[in-house]
Amino acid sequence: MSRDWPTIARRIRVPLGFVFAAAYLWFAQPKWWSLIAGAAVIAPGLLLRGVASGHVRKDREVTVTGPYAYSRNPLYLGSALIAAGFALAARDLWIAAALLAIFIAIYLPTVRSEEAYLRATFPRFAEYAASVPRFFPRFPAAQFPPVEGEPRGFSRELYLKHREYNAALGTALMLLALAARLLWFNR
Repeated sequence: MSRDWPTIARRIRVPLGFVFAAAYLWFAQPKWWSLIAGAAVIAPGLLLRGVASGHVRKDREVTVTGPYAYSRNPLYLGSALIAAGFALAARDLWIAAALLAIFIAIYLPTVRSEEAYLRATFPRFAEYAASVPRFFPRFPAAQFPPVEGEPRGFSRELYLKHREYNAALGTALMLLALAARLLWFNR
């Protein structure tokens, strides 16, 4: 199996997130206002990830419904919003720079690798990619005819299958840790 960077990036992104979370909590310098402002940016990111996960049918089709009609990568766009919110909550430029570097080094190669797989696996992907931007949404939504026999709406079952609730749980725990730091360990 090839050990190129996109493959490595896909594999290390979650463990790297846990390591970064520990460093984040150590270096963050939140204030109540930054915590609230950060949470206000995080919330739409979580919502976007949740809705997107309820539409995506991995390895079965090119998902073109819901948020995927606006952006080819709404899960990563949601992650970027969450990261931006945490950068704001932390009030530390080094943390913001590290989050940006992680996004560029890990997520951009992952996106390119996933798109190469989709292009090779699903002939419909080329038409989809020509109509829907990779990252930043385009309005109005692109319209694609439904794939025969595939549901088109949000699926609670898919949301649960993809365990997207873990993003909300992890986010809540990190925000609580920041609040605890403000209450008991404010520098």
